[in-house]
Amino acid sequence: MRSEEDLIPISLLSQYYYCKRRAGLMLLERQWQDNIHTAEGTVLHERVHSGKSESRGSFHILRTLTVRSFEVGLVGVIDCLEIVQSENGYALPWLEGRWAMHPVEYKHGVRRNELEYEVQMAAQAMCLEEMYNCKIDKGYVYYGDDRRRIEVTIDDYYRDLVVEGAKSLNEILENQVTPIARRSAKCRECSLNDVCFPKILNKKTSLYIDKIWNQACGVE
Repeated sequence: MRSEEDLIPISLLSQYYYCKRRAGLMLLERQWQDNIHTAEGTVLHERVHSGKSESRGSFHILRTLTVRSFEVGLVGVIDCLEIVQSENGYALPWLEGRWAMHPVEYKHGVRRNELEYEVQMAAQAMCLEEMYNCKIDKGYVYYGDDRRRIEVTIDDYYRDLVVEGAKSLNEILENQVTPIARRSAKCRECSLNDVCFPKILNKKTSLYIDKIWNQACGVE
């Protein structure tokens, strides 16, 4: 059974699906640098987290709710949790009746499909399910620049990605080996580009480091 100290931040799950090396640099080496994108994201989250919880009859909004899952091994904070009264919902300890819950993850920029954000939101839902013995079928990713959001169905596809990503992050932590750099278009926008050094790797070097990485993880 995992303890609180064993849990990995849900935010690193999002980083993992953006770039495994970025997640490793943050998890093992505590690397972080701001750029315009991360700074804008921080401002948006501060604005959301400074908001108050709301209650309007059969609709409630909770902000900055801490959630965790010992089964998956994750812990984090939900930007916003919408709670709607529903005949097909579940009992909650602080409300009478039956309720459906939908996590909302806030991101800067305009509305778009970003797998890592959707996985992050799905992980929040899975934490809520464990904590409140319920089932959550959907959530939302809200984009601050155009004030629009996308609805995400939390199906087996996303649930498998959450489990696989959390397992990989635990392996990175256990092996203490940061994944190698792999150059992509994302590198240009990454705030950790200067400490990652993706340009120094050529194909031959990458294959060699892949071999070392697999040996460290016990993969033949």
